[in-house]
Amino acid sequence: MAQKKKGKGEASNIAAQNRRARHDYLIEQTFEAGIALVGTEVKALRDGQASITESYAGGKEGELFLFNAHIPEYRSAGYTRHEARRPRKLLMHKREIARLLGAVQRQGMTLVPLSIYFNRRGLAKVNLALARGKHKADRRAAVKDRDWQRQKARLMRDKG
Repeated sequence: MAQKKKGKGEASNIAAQNRRARHDYLIEQTFEAGIALVGTEVKALRDGQASITESYAGGKEGELFLFNAHIPEYRSAGYTRHEARRPRKLLMHKREIARLLGAVQRQGMTLVPLSIYFNRRGLAKVNLALARGKHKADRRAAVKDRDWQRQKARLMRDKG
């Protein structure tokens, strides 16, 4: 039987994920952005060594950059090495960049990377979220709601 083809927006190979983002932030909208990488960074990403838990995106001279993303040096690289935590340029249309940076400045929102993945064509992409920080009470309410949903599903499964 033939394999099912993946859709355009589906991630085929996730290199790094930020699992804390959905816990710490209210995700308003998500975007896909390309990322400008050096060859050794791509190889380190393919090995699955990257970490984006403390990273964020921000503007610098009218362009969008990914700050504090940790992509370690590739072990088998020769003399061409890269810095592990250097700012990496994100590739988006100018109008999208202007809209995102405006939302960050005016509304006090944050650009949080949710994941770095390789699409079907083998290009590295970043899944960015325009997010608002949660307060402690919001986090507690989310945990309480999740526990109730789990308990309700158990009750329905046992009785139904």
